[in-house]
Amino acid sequence: MEHGDSTGNSVDAGNPTRVDSGRSRRKFLQLLAVAGAGAILPAASLRSQDGAARTVTNGRIDVHHHLLPPFYVKVMQPDITASGRPVPAWSPEMSLDVMDKSGTAAAILSPHFHLVTDSLSDKSERARMLARQHNEYAAQLVKDHAGRFGMFAAMPLPDQDGSLKEIEYAMDTLHADGIGLWTSYRDQWPGDPAFAPAFEEMNRRKLAVFFHPAAPICCRKLIPGVSENMEEYDFDTARAITSLLSNGAFDKYPDIRFIFCHSGGTMPVIANRLSEYIPAKTPDQTTPSGVRKELTNLYYDVAHAGYAPPLSALTKFVPTSNLMYGSDYPIFNPPVTIVPLDKYSFSDAEYQAINRGNAERLFPRFKKA
Repeated sequence: MEHGDSTGNSVDAGNPTRVDSGRSRRKFLQLLAVAGAGAILPAASLRSQDGAARTVTNGRIDVHHHLLPPFYVKVMQPDITASGRPVPAWSPEMSLDVMDKSGTAAAILSPHFHLVTDSLSDKSERARMLARQHNEYAAQLVKDHAGRFGMFAAMPLPDQDGSLKEIEYAMDTLHADGIGLWTSYRDQWPGDPAFAPAFEEMNRRKLAVFFHPAAPICCRKLIPGVSENMEEYDFDTARAITSLLSNGAFDKYPDIRFIFCHSGGTMPVIANRLSEYIPAKTPDQTTPSGVRKELTNLYYDVAHAGYAPPLSALTKFVPTSNLMYGSDYPIFNPPVTIVPLDKYSFSDAEYQAINRGNAERLFPRFKKA
């Protein structure tokens, strides 16, 4: 369960009443210390496994950084109260402060699922209005803090006409860096043919599309007594990729730059099994390597999934050129991803590319001379 710490930042503290052994308690406190370290540790003090400090030339680019517009918090207050899960405190100044202390030069802002939830899913005028106001608020932050923020525009995807209008407005008027989508919208996943018009337009414009995990209606309270099934976010990331694979979306929309969170969720672990069930998109339609090949063309952020197990699985078939740094702020503080990423056995060139260079390639306006 997430809650705010004394600085207003969100940490995933679990349930301290369930930590009953001295060893577990020490581990729990260590995790808390890492989660809160962003408020006190400069980037230069974070060290690799061999003890050498690792720094990023020109600063990190954070492709997974949320905003919570005050108007949206006000509109959604009844839903927030009913959920029993308050959203973390956030302001542009808090983001900039955390960025400065973690060596982050720029952050691309995207919608916050626990704030937005289903408000963009009902094909209503309200959904269109909320998406528009959200995007205008983000665009103003980009303008007010030149070079520090970018934006993935919110989209009422189930409303195809509304989405097409918002894509046009977000890209042509607000100059967004891409589109931010959920891995599912209530009981629909992104490969659903109903969403084809929006994907065709995003492909025509050759857009970056950032997918953040959501909890689908089917699976929000699977385990009795657990207020939120955290693992669903990783599972739903895999469902979204499977939905796009099984509907041929990666073939139909080759010019979309697909970005998925958290090192691909559970997808790296199940990729081989999936390739046994989904026919390869190869000329002879016989080898299962087609699925894995398509997965190598996707991009992945490593937000709080920079540990050895997920990265080892992911980098077995995805090149490091397709990995990017993400913090998942304000849900987590940057060191939750930075500390394990610094310890992983990436070469210096790979480390610089993941933290900055790969994002520069996708979003060249952040490139520094």
